[in-house]
Amino acid sequence: MKQFIGSWKFDLGKDTTGLLEIKPFGTGLETNYNTVTKGKILEEMKQLFGFDKKIDKYVIAELLKGNDIDLWAVWFVSNNKYITIPYSDIANPEKASFKIEGEFKSPNVFEQTRILNGKPLKTDTWTRTK
Repeated sequence: MKQFIGSWKFDLGKDTTGLLEIKPFGTGLETNYNTVTKGKILEEMKQLFGFDKKIDKYVIAELLKGNDIDLWAVWFVSNNKYITIPYSDIANPEKASFKIEGEFKSPNVFEQTRILNGKPLKTDTWTRTK
């Protein structure tokens, strides 16, 4: 999980960027995310990652400004590949209708593919800025 620590960005479209800051917090991580277009913040989100020994996975509490809280589970399946699913699917992760598959391509680049009902929807490439 320490691979995520730092500042990241990805391009969402013309003049629109996703900015992500990930810092250590206790034994987990704290994130701040903004979608920015032409210098204006369109969307804000905070996440708190913590390890749950009972399920041997990280749990993410995510709060997108203006929305209710979402809970996720994330775990690495290799040194550079990970899976994220809704926490409500933790009892049967293989049956989760939505998941994110991510991979660190290098220490400064990771990709995330959103998958719905087994079909890839979108892949984002995040680049470290510091």
